[in-house]
Amino acid sequence: MKKITVLPADKYIVVNKTVLHEEDRRLLTMLYQPIIGYTAVSLYFTLIDDLDSLYRTSEDLNHHHLMATMQLKLEEIIIAREKLEAVGLLKTYMKEGNVNSYVYLLYSPISANEFFNHPILNIVLYNNIGKKEYDRRQQLFKVPKINLKEYQDISLKFNDVFSSSNLKPFEVIDSIEVRQEAKMELNRVIDFDELISSIPSSMVSSRCFTEDVKELINSLAVVYQLDTDAMKGLVRNAINEKGLINREELRKSCRNYYQFENMGKLPTLIYQKQPDYLKQPEGDTSKWAKMVYTFENTSPYDYLKSKYKGAEPTKRDLRLIEDLMVEQKLSAGVVNVLISYALKLNHQKLNRNYLETIAGQWKRLNVETVEEAMRLTEKEYKKMKKIAAKNETKPKTVKESKEILPDWFNQEQTSEQVSKEEEEEWDKRLSSLV
Repeated sequence: MKKITVLPADKYIVVNKTVLHEEDRRLLTMLYQPIIGYTAVSLYFTLIDDLDSLYRTSEDLNHHHLMATMQLKLEEIIIAREKLEAVGLLKTYMKEGNVNSYVYLLYSPISANEFFNHPILNIVLYNNIGKKEYDRRQQLFKVPKINLKEYQDISLKFNDVFSSSNLKPFEVIDSIEVRQEAKMELNRVIDFDELISSIPSSMVSSRCFTEDVKELINSLAVVYQLDTDAMKGLVRNAINEKGLINREELRKSCRNYYQFENMGKLPTLIYQKQPDYLKQPEGDTSKWAKMVYTFENTSPYDYLKSKYKGAEPTKRDLRLIEDLMVEQKLSAGVVNVLISYALKLNHQKLNRNYLETIAGQWKRLNVETVEEAMRLTEKEYKKMKKIAAKNETKPKTVKESKEILPDWFNQEQTSEQVSKEEEEEWDKRLSSLV
C-alpha cells in the first residue's frame, strides 16, 4: 500500500463503532500503552473527546485541530494512528479530493481475559515490561473468587418468573449500538512473490503454496520474528520429495532459527502460569485443592524443571511443551497436568505422539481448567479399575499388575506435603471409584 501524505487541512470525522465503558480506560493505559505507547493512547482518548454528546459521531474536523489539541507534529500523530490501527483499536478510511477526507472508526479494547491469552499481544506485553511488572498487572485485573462448593444455586429461570403471552412478531432493528472489540489483523510480513521466485520451479509442486500454507508461513514469521530473506532458506529446506512443504519440518526450522538468534530461548508462553480467570476459587484447603493449586501456580517450564530435579530440561522436551501451548492452545495449568500424566504413563518419558493425541482430545473437549484435566484422568483411572475388576481372576504378569497413575495419586507434587488424614481421605476416594 502506498504511503499517503496527510496534510493539516485534511478533514476527518470520528465514528464510534462500539459501546465504551469506564473499564476501557484502564485496559488501554495498563495493557495497551506499554505496547503502542503513550502518544497512541492519548490520540485514542482525543478522538473519543471529539465525539458528540451521545458518543456517536464527531462533527467535521481537520488535522490541524488534532495538532493543536495534542501539541504534536502531524508526523507524530500519524505514527500514533498507525499503532492504533495495528492493534485493532482504529480503522481508517480515506476519500481523495482537493482536500482529502478521512473517517476514523473507533473500537473497544479487548477484555483483560482475552488480552492475557492473546497469542501475540500477551507475549509483546511480557517482553516489554518484564515478569515482575507483568505479574503485577495480572493481579490488578484479578477477579475475587468465592468458594461456592457448599452453596446451592437457587436462581430462577425466566419462565419461573414470567408467564408466556401471545406476542406478535415484529421487525428487529439492526442498527442498535453494539460493543465491538478490537480485532488485530496480521498483515503479510512475507513477500511471497519474492519467496516463491527464489525457489527453483523444479523443486516445488503446483500445489505447494496454497493459501493455508502461506498463512502458516506468515504466522510463523510473526511468532518467530522472521523476514522474507530469513524465511527463504527455511522454506526451501522444508520442501519434501513430493515438492510440498513439510509443515512440521518448517515449524522446527523456524523455532531453531529463533533459538539460535535468541541464545537458546523460546517464546515466553512456556514461562507463563495458568490465567487467573481459569483458576479455582481460593479458600479450599483439601488435598485435591492443594494439588490443583500447584498445577495452576507453576509455569510449564518450572514444572518440567522440577521433574528434572532442578536441572535444565532438554531442548526437545521444551519444544514439545511449547508446541502444546502454541499450536494446541492448551492453558499452562492443563499442560502441567498433561506433563504429569504422560511422565507417569511412559516411565518418565515425554512421548510426542502420545502427548499430541491427548492434547488433541482435550482441545476438542474444550478442557481449559486444571480441575477439568484432572477429572478426565481420574475418569480414565476409573475405567482401568473396572476392567481390572472384571479380569481379576486372570493371572497377571508383573508388568500388568503395576497400576499407572497420575502424579497427584501418589504425592509427587512439589507443593507442601499433605497430612495423613488427607491421604486417608484420598485413599477412600480412590476406593469409591470401583
